[in-house]
Order: sequence, then structure tokens, then C-alpha cells
Amino acid sequence: MVSNKKVIKSGFWYVFANFLNKGIVFLTTPIFTRLLTKGDFGLFNNFLSWESILLIIVTLNLESTLIRAKFDYKKYFDSYILSMIVLSWINTLIWYLIINFNNTFFISLFGIEKKYINLMFLYMFFLPVVNIFQTRASFLFEYKASVFVSILLSISTAVGSVLLIQVLPDKLFGRIIGLVLPAVILGIVFSVYFVSKGKKIRISYWKYAIPICLPYVPHLLSMTVLNAADRIMINKFCGVEETALYSLAYTCGTVVTLFATSLNGAFSPWLGEMLNNRQFKQIRKVSYIYIGLFFFLALGIILLTPEVLFILGGKSYMDAIYVLAPVSMGCCFQFLYTMFVNVEQFEKETLGMAIGSVVAATVNFVLNYIFIPRFGYLAAAYTTLFSFQLLLLIHMYLVKRIGLKEVYDYKFIYGVVVIGILLMFVIIVLYNHIVIRYICVILYALFFLYLLLKNKDKVLLLFKERRI
Repeated sequence: MVSNKKVIKSGFWYVFANFLNKGIVFLTTPIFTRLLTKGDFGLFNNFLSWESILLIIVTLNLESTLIRAKFDYKKYFDSYILSMIVLSWINTLIWYLIINFNNTFFISLFGIEKKYINLMFLYMFFLPVVNIFQTRASFLFEYKASVFVSILLSISTAVGSVLLIQVLPDKLFGRIIGLVLPAVILGIVFSVYFVSKGKKIRISYWKYAIPICLPYVPHLLSMTVLNAADRIMINKFCGVEETALYSLAYTCGTVVTLFATSLNGAFSPWLGEMLNNRQFKQIRKVSYIYIGLFFFLALGIILLTPEVLFILGGKSYMDAIYVLAPVSMGCCFQFLYTMFVNVEQFEKETLGMAIGSVVAATVNFVLNYIFIPRFGYLAAAYTTLFSFQLLLLIHMYLVKRIGLKEVYDYKFIYGVVVIGILLMFVIIVLYNHIVIRYICVILYALFFLYLLLKNKDKVLLLFKERRI
């Protein structure tokens, strides 16, 4: 059984590393928005949107099976991981050949030049290896290795991109090469590592993973579409400059997602341990603190995002200020439904999860198609928020259907959703009342400081290096 202190400590360092990485991204984003034209900035975000969609299809997101495989193949975990990497490589190569045989169609569909499609596939070939290393480290609570790799990748990507934009005549090409190259180098290193650790590739592991992953692919694809379709459709209906405005605001708002992902890196392995031992009361007890802490910190982020938007993009991007609150609140709902997805993953109940995600993504697409041409890019933030609310309700139903409603307190979560939406609209009003908002920020900071002082012994424990 894993120590709760170890979970808390690893969770803290995942959050710290991810926010440090985001800090690096934030420090370089003002450089990118000034070195790149709005057109190039929009095209780069279009590249990222398609990459995030294709990554799910071509790699099958095989690392998602590790949450259960850790228990089912405990003695042969590294062999299982190597088998997943090889399967990911095979599928990526097949899709690369399919797209290259139909170049004209896919270049038109993606709105991306052929050289960038080739770079995208090189990136997708090696990035899953890095992701699997990170996932393995999180499930084994090896947070030092995970934090080091995460920071290394972030720094090398940011610094390399800035240098290549300055050196190469094609600045967009420099930005994309700066993204791809560090992932390729680290992917090669970890490929050698996993080959030496895993040694054997077993077809039986593929037979185990594929039935779990195939339903999970449309789920993740739908989630990616929920996150990326708005920018693709804004690019189509409004143009690349509006895509740039929305993309920067979305980047600011998804600091909340970064925080959620960081916490989930520690929570999901712990949850797997608890579910394996049927410790439902302990899960529910921890979930109150987990959800409350997350929403408290997320609201603080939402209060300050206008300043972040100004710092990152300058005055020319301030038109996107009202995108921030609904995007950030949508990310909060994404955090909530991920808690239910973790349960579904562990129970291998992925078919219903996939159907629900497809429904939510379809609703999002239809709403975007109706409202973006009429109301512009701001509509995309609210259609995405509504879709995430719908998805949360679907996943709550799915967990209830498989007989695990007692894992979380549904009434508590409903209350959090209602309060979160009300506070979102309050914060939107405060964007036009700077003095009142700053008073709220000061009160928030004082309360946060009070919580830190009240729990100072627990906080100090996170920085101690003794073994726990």
C-alpha cells in the first residue's frame, strides 16, 4: 500500500514542475507573439490542434492502459511497456503511409504544408515514448525523474524555438522544429532505455491493451476535438488573426488544465491503489479536499488571467479577455470528469466512456457551427463550457451505472458546479471593475496565506528529502 504522504509529496512536485514549465512557456510566449506574425502564430496553433487530434489516432494512447496493467502485469511491467511502444510505432508508420499516399487531400484538409506534416509524424513517433516514461514514473511515484524530464523538455523546447526563429528565414519552420527536435532526442534516449529494461515484446500484451484502448481512442479523440475544434473552426469562419486571439486566451485559461493534469498525475495512481483495495470511504474523504483545493486555486488563477493575457500578448490581444473565464471554468469541469474517467479506466469500462465523449464532441461541433459564424470566436468558449458540463454529467452517470456511485459524493459535486458557474459570472463582471477585483485578489491572497500558515508543517514536509 502506498503511503499517503508519498502521494502528497509526489503530487506537490508534479504541480511544481508543471507550473515551472508553464512559467517557461509564459516567459517565451510574449517573444513568440512578437517574433511571429499573427498569421504564423495562428498557423502554429492550427498545427498543434491537428497534432493533438492525430496523436490519439496514430498512437492509440496506449499509456492509458498502464493504470491497470501495473497490477495485472506487476512482475513484467517493463516488458509490457516495451510492447506498447512497439505497437505505437507500428500504428504510427501505417498512418504515415496512408496520409502520404493521399497527400493532396490531407494537405487541403489540414491546411498544413507537406514538410510540416512530415515533422508532425516524426514528433508523434517519439513523443509517446516520452509520455510513457512520464506515466511509468508517476505510477511508481518516481517523481524526481519525472520532474527532471519534464523541465528538461520544456526548457529545451522554449530556448531551441526562440533561437531557431531568430536564425532561420522561415520563422514558422523554426518554431515547429524547436518543438519537434527535443521530443525526438529524448524519445530516442528513452527508447534505448525501455529496450534494455523490457527485453521482450509479447503479442499477448497487445491483445490485452487493444480492447481497452480502441473504445478509449474515440473518447480521447472526442476530448481533443472539444479542445481543438473551436480553433480549427474559428480559423475557417473568422480567420487566422481571430484564431491567434482565441489561442492566446485559451493558453492563459488552460493554466487551470495544467494544474488539474499535475494533480491527476499523483491522484490517479493513488486512486488505482484505493480502488484495487475497495477503499471507497477513503477515496470520498480525500475527494472533498482534492476538489475543494482545486477549485479554490483555479478561481485565483481566473481572477488574475487578464494580467497574464496582457503580459503575454500585449494590448493587441486584449480583445480576447472575455474568453478567459468560460474557458477556465470549462477546464474545471474537465478536472471533475477526469476523476470519473479514472474510475472507468480502472474498471476497464471504456465503451460507454467513448460513446459519451462522442456525444459531447458532436454537440460541441454543432454548436460551434451554429454560433461561431453569428457571434465570433467568443461563442466557442461558451459552447466548449456547455459541452464539458454535459460530459461531466455523462461520466457521473456511467460510474453510477457500473455500481460505483459511492466512490464520490454526487450532491457535493453538483453544488461545486453551481457555485463555480455563479462565481465565473461574478469574475466576468469584475473584469470591468479593476479596483474591486484587486481587493478580491488581496483578500484571496490573505486567505491563501492563512491556509499555508495553518498547514505549515505539512507544507514543509514536501520540501524535505528524507524518505517517506
